[in-house]
Amino acid sequence: MVKKLIHSEGLMVLIAIIYIYSINEFSWWIFLLLLLTPDISMLAYLINNQIGAKVYNLFHTYTLSILVILLAVSLSQDTILMVGLIWTAHIGMDRFLGYGLKYTTAFKATHIQEVSSVVFSLLSA
Repeated sequence: MVKKLIHSEGLMVLIAIIYIYSINEFSWWIFLLLLLTPDISMLAYLINNQIGAKVYNLFHTYTLSILVILLAVSLSQDTILMVGLIWTAHIGMDRFLGYGLKYTTAFKATHIQEVSSVVFSLLSA
């Protein structure tokens, strides 16, 4: 039940962000180009699991991406808003697909499930 709530929450965030992005008439090419950019944070795993998980989680929590959106709105900066929206959409997409925040034990260990079982659980849901 909890996993399904997290998946549906991610989907709702993704849909809401896509809607907000569209009413701002931002470029869809930029959206697609930058959608996976937060995953660059995985490179921190090359150092070790502890640092990798901390850096990955920093870039995959709604807290920072929504702060960027709020900053953009307060400064009336469309470019910053676009980045914050794309970043938040990425996180929503990840939650919908079952990719959660990482534990320091291993890259595949997340707060939702083991990454290797993500596709199987979506197909059997």
